[in-house]
Amino acid sequence: MASECGGVGKKAWPELLGVREQRAVQTIETENRNVRAVIIPQGSVITPDIRCDRVRVFVHQGRVIEVPVVG
Repeated sequence: MASECGGVGKKAWPELLGVREQRAVQTIETENRNVRAVIIPQGSVITPDIRCDRVRVFVHQGRVIEVPVVG
């Protein structure tokens, strides 16, 4: 997904795996001011659209369970 979004700024945050959700959101939005981080609980239904101003943060029990990427 991140590869489809050009522009400047960080596109992926593998270092956030296992981190608490609010810290992840803060880190993402600080490191790339062009995106908004959205918390997605595990098992949620999501749309397949790609948005270059969004980072989905998939969480379970308050911790990040997938690498957050722009898209």
